[in-house]
Amino acid sequence: MRMTLLLLCFAATCFTQAEALQTGAEQLVNQPDISPVELKAKHIALVANQSSLVGGTHLLELLLQQGLQVKTVFSPEHGFRGNADAGAKVDNSIDPETGVAVVSLYGQHKKPKVEALKGINLLIFDVQDVGVRYYTYLSTLHYVMEAAAEQDIPLLVLDRPNPNGAYVDGPVLENHYQSFVGMHPIPLLHGMTLGELALMIKGEAWINKAEQLKLFVLPIKNYQRDIPYDLPVRPSPNLPNAQAVVLYPSLGFFEATPLSIGRGTDFPFQVLGYTNPPLGPFAFSPVAKAGAALTPPLKNQLVLGQDLRKVKAGGLDLSYLIQAQALFAKHQLKLFNSPDFMDKLSGTSKLRQQVEQGWSEAQIRQSWQADLQKFRQQRRPYLLYPDHPL
Repeated sequence: MRMTLLLLCFAATCFTQAEALQTGAEQLVNQPDISPVELKAKHIALVANQSSLVGGTHLLELLLQQGLQVKTVFSPEHGFRGNADAGAKVDNSIDPETGVAVVSLYGQHKKPKVEALKGINLLIFDVQDVGVRYYTYLSTLHYVMEAAAEQDIPLLVLDRPNPNGAYVDGPVLENHYQSFVGMHPIPLLHGMTLGELALMIKGEAWINKAEQLKLFVLPIKNYQRDIPYDLPVRPSPNLPNAQAVVLYPSLGFFEATPLSIGRGTDFPFQVLGYTNPPLGPFAFSPVAKAGAALTPPLKNQLVLGQDLRKVKAGGLDLSYLIQAQALFAKHQLKLFNSPDFMDKLSGTSKLRQQVEQGWSEAQIRQSWQADLQKFRQQRRPYLLYPDHPL
């Protein structure tokens, strides 16, 4: 059934504009009785990374201080402490600060294995997302949900704001292009939190045994998706600030091109450049950066392009792709040197083809409006917060 969702909505989490925003994790720590599932006497596995903070303290440490039995930590891409480069292998380890075993969910085993869940009777998920479909924390949530359903383990999702939550935009993923950078038929910018998406994944049966999953979401208190939210900690090594986060939907496509978006600099996802032809007057040189970019594109080369650190940004801006394509075509060069990856990022081959064929931004946007309208209707039963996205 579409709406067989085990969601508890509490008076304490209802919207009150006069009060400060509180994440699900903050409420769980400060008001343990608000938890929709019993925590004491549970053997807990926590899905978390460096963004799982309450104030300046990690959720793992706070749960242990409260005497809860956190037996295992599962970590997504970039590792538990968030210091691994994009795509870098992350090994299992022991967290030196707490002594808790850390199991990587990035690499060969993206889904929690049965043996790693042995003896666990509660999963808690608390990871900060950025609201872009190809950001892989959503994919990790998918696999955690499926493992929880298959092993009959309750899952509690502690919700956090979506810093790009005001926008619903971009192509809707076609199933043929499903991959770890896009697993669900949702737009590039979906305007939802991970808590809402968890409800949708279950309700739409996008995981195996979805009807068996005991899913609980602890919503954000006093949250509006259209109010800007500046993340208190970088969600991954190459998204260091709010400007990078809001430019990420527009610049992420360039990972499928030879251009640099600033990996290996102090301003990743805040510049755009190339060697020849140059994209502008701003000069920079990517270098190896441990824990962020060991082999960045155009490493140790002089790159010329655009400094986007102070531009007004928000939503999906296709002008960067369109302008780069026009410049490369003028020099008889191919912009998308990894077309298959571009199609996975886009969730369709249509966007790449439209850009290569010289479509205008208005024409491209018009081509996905019908799908966006269907998605807005489809997602409506799963929304936990006021719905007024752009």
